Amino acid sequence: MSRAERPLSPHLQVYRPQITSVLSVLHRGTGIILSMGVLVLLYWLISIASGEEAYTNAYVLLASLPLKIFYFGLCFCFFYHFANGIRHLIWDIGIGLDRDAYRKSGWCVVVFSIAAASIYSIIFII
Repeated sequence: MSRAERPLSPHLQVYRPQITSVLSVLHRGTGIILSMGVLVLLYWLISIASGEEAYTNAYVLLASLPLKIFYFGLCFCFFYHFANGIRHLIWDIGIGLDRDAYRKSGWCVVVFSIAAASIYSIIFII
């Protein structure tokens, strides 16, 4: 391939997904989903301020099964974003930057997030 035909920067098609790249994309995605979760919280707070009838309507909607499933996803997003943020803070001080350490810490973040979201959901959502 001549120099003029080569891509200017690496593309997703060139590289195989690695745990660091997948977790980085997941971190950004969980941040977006957490922002959407704030809209649900805002709806609930507005319903409280709007009176008893509005709150009753909101309660029926917010206690439905589809939203309980959404809450589990939101819990996973919260715990994942939180744990991965701590992982990045540890990296910022220079710990865990070798290949073996970041793979192990990545899987620890995923396992912790699933476990914490499951436990929290069993206790508070179901």
